[in-house]
Amino acid sequence: MAEKAAAPPRSKPLTTQEWETLIEDFQNGVHHKWNSLDPLFDLLLSSLLRKDFPLFLKLQLLVFLDEFSLSFFTSHHHLLRLVDALKAVVHAPLDVVASTFKDQFMVSATSILICASEKNVIDPQTENNLVELLLTVINRPNFGSDRHTRGVACECLRELERWRPGLLSDVVGHLWSLCQNERTHASQCYLLLFTSVIHNIIARKLSVSILNTSVPMVPFNAPNCVTDSGSGSGSSSDLNVKELRRALAFLLEWPQLMTPCGMMEFVCMIIPVAVALELQPSMLKVQLFGMIHSFDPVLCHVVLGMYLRFLEAFDGQEGEVSRRLLLISRESQNYLVFRLLAIHWLLGFNQLIFEKTKPTIELCSTFYPAVFDPLALKALKLDLLAFSSVCAHVLRLKSGSDELIDPVKLFENGLVCVSSFKWLPPMSTETAVAFRTFHKFLIATSSHSDNDPSTTRNLLDSVIFRTLQGLLVNLMLESRRLVPVVVAFVDRLLSCPKHSWLGECLLQKFDAHLLPKVKMDYKMVYCFPIFDRIAENQTIPPRGLLELLTNFMIFLVEKHGPDTGMKSWSQGSRALGICRTMLTRHHSSRLFLRLSRLLAFTCLYFPDLEVRDNSRIYLRMLVCIPGKKLRDILSLRDMILGISPSSHSTSFFNVQSPRPSQKFKSFKKLSSCIHLERLGPLLVKQFWSLSLSNLVVSNTKPAYLESIRDLKAPVEEKDTEIIPETGRINQPQEPLRVMDSKVAEILNTLRKYFSCIPDFRYMPGLKVRISCSLRFESNTFNRMLGLDKNVSSLEEIDALPAIYATVLKFSSSAPYGSIPSYCIPFLLGEPYNKDPASQNVSLSIVPVGVGNDSREEEKYRATVVIDLEPREPTPGIVDVHIESNAENGQIIQGQLQGITVGIEDMFLKAIVPSDIPEDETPRYNFDLFNTLWEACGSSSSTGRETFQLKGGKGIAAISGTQSVKLLDVPATSLIQATERHLARFVVGVSGEPLIDAVWQGGIIQNVILEDASPVATSVTNHDTGPLRLTYNDEECENGTISNSRKRNLGCFLVLIFLPPRFHLLFQMEVGDVSTLVRIRTDHWPSLAYIDDYLEALYLS
Repeated sequence: MAEKAAAPPRSKPLTTQEWETLIEDFQNGVHHKWNSLDPLFDLLLSSLLRKDFPLFLKLQLLVFLDEFSLSFFTSHHHLLRLVDALKAVVHAPLDVVASTFKDQFMVSATSILICASEKNVIDPQTENNLVELLLTVINRPNFGSDRHTRGVACECLRELERWRPGLLSDVVGHLWSLCQNERTHASQCYLLLFTSVIHNIIARKLSVSILNTSVPMVPFNAPNCVTDSGSGSGSSSDLNVKELRRALAFLLEWPQLMTPCGMMEFVCMIIPVAVALELQPSMLKVQLFGMIHSFDPVLCHVVLGMYLRFLEAFDGQEGEVSRRLLLISRESQNYLVFRLLAIHWLLGFNQLIFEKTKPTIELCSTFYPAVFDPLALKALKLDLLAFSSVCAHVLRLKSGSDELIDPVKLFENGLVCVSSFKWLPPMSTETAVAFRTFHKFLIATSSHSDNDPSTTRNLLDSVIFRTLQGLLVNLMLESRRLVPVVVAFVDRLLSCPKHSWLGECLLQKFDAHLLPKVKMDYKMVYCFPIFDRIAENQTIPPRGLLELLTNFMIFLVEKHGPDTGMKSWSQGSRALGICRTMLTRHHSSRLFLRLSRLLAFTCLYFPDLEVRDNSRIYLRMLVCIPGKKLRDILSLRDMILGISPSSHSTSFFNVQSPRPSQKFKSFKKLSSCIHLERLGPLLVKQFWSLSLSNLVVSNTKPAYLESIRDLKAPVEEKDTEIIPETGRINQPQEPLRVMDSKVAEILNTLRKYFSCIPDFRYMPGLKVRISCSLRFESNTFNRMLGLDKNVSSLEEIDALPAIYATVLKFSSSAPYGSIPSYCIPFLLGEPYNKDPASQNVSLSIVPVGVGNDSREEEKYRATVVIDLEPREPTPGIVDVHIESNAENGQIIQGQLQGITVGIEDMFLKAIVPSDIPEDETPRYNFDLFNTLWEACGSSSSTGRETFQLKGGKGIAAISGTQSVKLLDVPATSLIQATERHLARFVVGVSGEPLIDAVWQGGIIQNVILEDASPVATSVTNHDTGPLRLTYNDEECENGTISNSRKRNLGCFLVLIFLPPRFHLLFQMEVGDVSTLVRIRTDHWPSLAYIDDYLEALYLS
């Protein structure tokens, strides 16, 4: 009913806003809201024909009809009504209907007719009416005021002709006449329409005369070739070739009138027509080849497409085309996209004609990138030089002449434009372009599909290979930062099945020419990545590399001193890593002599103990274990444990780095089998936290946010400054120095107390510890690891899974500071679930050791302690991330269920100064409660006094607030709950009945007991503020308050410390059936959690 009411009634036309809402609902798929508008199509048409309807909304409705044409035009009657409405709009005068509306209406009607034909059968009369109307519009040549409308009508007729080829073949003579007579800007549209009809006549081989105008344009009737399916095609002999050639000659006289895009469409239709009529390509060449000298990329593309179709006709023009494309790319005033496109065309053009002409290749070979060319253009020009080198190589092999281009000159001169890569960072784009050019020149003459073995020898003997390997050696010696880039270049060759031998040959050249030239210093470590590749290659003898590493170890021993730091350890470890690589890749016989000398020297003289131990292990393995078994042992770590050496070539330490197991990645939820749970459940599970820091607008934070601030110099020590009266409001007010004796005593007590509270900014703060237990389910754990263990009861303990070296990492969005991680060396999984039937034994026999169950469970649990250092006493959630190792070597890591931290976790006992004797602690806590109660009161006379914290740098101020809470709970239940949860925070008990009850319980001890109940006086003394509790309105009016608690038993005084430096005070006036709790605190946001806590403590 609500949806129907949202739609307007049928008889009432829709407003502009309602139409916009309707269009938006249809686009969002909400159609049912407008089902009551029946029919909606009538409203649309009537709105389109209304004279007072806004033009912009009419245009939107036309686009809306076109977009949802399949929904509205379900029968030919709708299309007929649409065409009738279009006719009414077209024939309306210009002062009544805007021309833009006419144009859009013609376009939308044409689009709707074509789209609706996909699902509905179009009535031929509707189609004829639309074509007739459009022909009527275009049959007014040289009428300047509506030339744009006539151009739109021509485009609509072109779409209809493309939809039904041959539709306008009977009136092609009239169209030719209109083309001849049209002299306005719409002439291009007439020419393209006429060309489309000619193209379809030739494509369908229709036997029509294009000079015949006997068939009238109006009324229009579709020709038989369209209405009769399958009867429209004939033989090529049926074409009137003479008339068609005459029409084509007419069309070729008008290219200068067309725009570039129009010329593109025109040539795409003219070329098939010229081929079908066997026209001489020279006619097209004379008319269209001059466009190659234009500055429009579309026209150049037209000429190149025509060149590709008529290669023989353009024989001898290759040089002119190449020079023009080179000129386009060189002219800096052209757009960069055009210049890049010209290079792409030139590359494709040269691949097409490079065997025909040698001068073209020579021309391109002199086309060096300019220094100030954009980098993208430099890259393409270098590609062109590499291609010219290939073309010269092919022509040299065919002609046997060496007079062609020198590839080394091309290579070296081309690299001048990107020579800055030698001093730029290794990851710079110039470096990438330079090494891309190296790769292009190196493999240019080797195709991936070429299986000729002679190609290998040709590449190795080529001057490019010799030049490049010398260049790479010099690069690694002069700019060692480029070594990782050279390694990536070699890896690219090694990873290609076709060119892997080329990478091996480069490594062999590096072994022969690079190793003897490496300078012996600490920077030699930059060359270690390429040394790793040399060590991995079995075709390279390890002699040269072992000698270099031996000399390097001697250098490290000689240069070691007190200022060496970690260099000896890190570089010695990486050198041993290369030795390990050679052990895994080479036969021991090739390594034994020189490697044993290297390892023996390292064992005896290397300054680092870890490196000596590792070398000793490798030496023993080399001497005692056969080669194949040794390689298997060294590879065992990679195959079984999923641990491999670090693959990052620039890492400082080449150590064994663990990687996550692939099998573990399928684990969807690790917390389903591994559980971290609190040992003590929370009374209140707080799922929200009050955060007010982002609500502070002013620069000075409130006292409850800026809990601790740095100590500033007193006012007396600063220069006196006169502050105008208007500016004193915004000035920070300094602490008041009061002289009252009572307040002075309070301030002395607070100063002494606050001096014991640590400032967490400069020293370790107070800790809040949450005890938890970690366990995991064996069944679920095995299923996640893909194991299926069915064991008997005798084998159960041995078959239980275990996790090793578990590390729990904690983080939280709450202000808990940095939370240290927790390590668990070993944890055994919980026993497997037994058959339920076997567990249902007789309960009449109770075993003696029934208490052993809890001790048995402790074997499968690990205690975890989470240490928090709160910056603010607020609840929150601690996120837990686990990293552990399974028995099969898999590395387990993931997120566990978070641990909820409640406000009760923040409860700590107040700090007692070290000079207070233990027997005087209860009296000190009692006096501290009274002092804080007075300081947190609304009528506190302590002013804005600040107190210095432990450490001497931070100060804190007290900004107190108060609240009350009435608990309808019997006294017995309240006393028991207080003894159970708040006993260690009680500092005083007053009232004889309450003292007797506490004395009998024996739980609350070491507190101040006052026999005289001060409840009556305390109420009047402490309730001078605005807080009042009224229990009965009538009695309040009479000036008396009824005591609904019947009898006052006494009062509990509770003092709770909230880290880092706040307090929570309870004065609980206990009655027989209810208790009134007066609350005061110097951290008012904590009051948001205390209400729920008290209800959970006493009322649950």
